[in-house]
Amino acid sequence: MADDSTTTIRARFETRAAAELAVEQLVQQHGISRPDIFIQSASDENTAGSKPSGGDASREGGARHDGAFEGEIEVSADIGADQVAAVQRSFGDAGAIRVSGK
Repeated sequence: MADDSTTTIRARFETRAAAELAVEQLVQQHGISRPDIFIQSASDENTAGSKPSGGDASREGGARHDGAFEGEIEVSADIGADQVAAVQRSFGDAGAIRVSGK
């Protein structure tokens, strides 16, 4: 009998770009529906991550530092219990600094 239970898995990222890459991997590689994936600040502060990336990092004269770099970005997803190991690997491949949940 197949295990059709769901669980929530969470990962923290230093940059918004890494968090968005993780979301794309969840959708494209694992078939997880976007309404089952959530991106938010890992703290109470508004944040774009803990360090510049993407457009913030690639500008003439150096990286921008006027953005809200107040902490990590959390990506969480409601997934099937049979997907936990594969999703943990994908989060790691996307640059997660912490993964939790079973």
